[in-house]
Amino acid sequence: MQFINVGFGNIVSANRIIAIVSPESAPIKRMIQEAKDDGLAIDATYGRRTRAVIMMDSGHIILSAIQPETVAGRIDNIITTSEEE
Repeated sequence: MQFINVGFGNIVSANRIIAIVSPESAPIKRMIQEAKDDGLAIDATYGRRTRAVIMMDSGHIILSAIQPETVAGRIDNIITTSEEE
């Protein structure tokens, strides 16, 4: 099982991530609000602005203060490292 840091020491299972998206569009904002209402939103921003929304296979949505490109890069590093082993 591989884990990635999504900011401020918060760690998520890389194997369970479905998508990493920007929170700017209206449909994503609606999804975030619905997840909050249903208790499926995990806020890992520590009060900072949400820059990435990480969708998990369990239906949970993780809000992160780091850019989606940074999260994707961390996943790529894990995949590259595991392939070299």
